This record gives sequence, structure tokens and C-alpha cells, in this order.
Amino acid sequence: MERLDISDGFDVHEYRHGLKLLQEDRETMHLENRSGKFACPACGKEFDRLLVSEKRTNTFGNPGGPFCVVRTADQLLLLTH
Repeated sequence: MERLDISDGFDVHEYRHGLKLLQEDRETMHLENRSGKFACPACGKEFDRLLVSEKRTNTFGNPGGPFCVVRTADQLLLLTH
């Protein structure tokens, strides 16, 4: 399983072969990890969904299970497991 590399930020285009876009607006993307292809950059475990946000502030509901948060220079990544 390939771990998402965020060392130079996160570029969804590098991982588009294994991520399915569920929803997108100007500053956020919600993606599904197809067939568990990728591992979380925080914990190394398989994740289900990925929210990528460029907003300065975010409010999240209850994700319903464990989650990891990763910060790049320009984005916040919330990964649910």
C-alpha cells in the first residue's frame, strides 16, 4: 500500500488513479480511497475518506470513527479510518 507523500504539499493529481472525487468546491475536496489503495500519511494505515481544505478555518461534524489530521504549508488533510 502506497503512503500519501505530503513532503512537498499534497497534489491530488499524483494520486488520481486511486482516489475518487466525491465532492469539490472552490477550497475543499472530498475524496474516497478506492479499494484501500493508499495509506494515511499520519499513521500509515489504510484510510476510507480524505477531505482536503485550503480554508483558514474549518468546522467538522462527527466523522463516525477514528481520524487523522495532517497539515501541509497550504492545506489541511482530514483522513477518516
